[in-house]
Amino acid sequence: MLESWLAFHRATLESKCAGLDDGQVRLASAAPSELTLLGLVQHLAEVERNWFQSVFAGLDVPTLYEDGAGGYALDPERGLDEALADWRREVECGRELSAGRSLDDTGRIAAGPMAGLEVSLRWILVHLIEEYARHNGHADIVRERIDGATGA
Repeated sequence: MLESWLAFHRATLESKCAGLDDGQVRLASAAPSELTLLGLVQHLAEVERNWFQSVFAGLDVPTLYEDGAGGYALDPERGLDEALADWRREVECGRELSAGRSLDDTGRIAAGPMAGLEVSLRWILVHLIEEYARHNGHADIVRERIDGATGA
């Protein structure tokens, strides 16, 4: 059930970007926010990498985007196709790292305000569902502003 809900939210994010060009995915939602669909895709690639590789698997991996902004900053040289490819790679890596593992298996948060906290795969999956759900709400608003499209 957890994997299915996460898959649904991942697909929802991708659907919010479908049919848009690089200029459209760079449009901010509403002033003063600078939130964009491209920034959301990049951010969620970082989220996938952090929770599955760093926390769950305990791997020492660098961030994908050296922007210091959690992936939200836009690079004029990086478009939607590249960001989606990065995100899809991170999603697949997360699937591979968690495949066949018990929901009770744990990893440890290495940095930030929760450093040292041990979390289960169950906790990570629930957190990612929450993270995607929240950001898909943002994506709904951004997409509607771009071309009026709404819905999951």
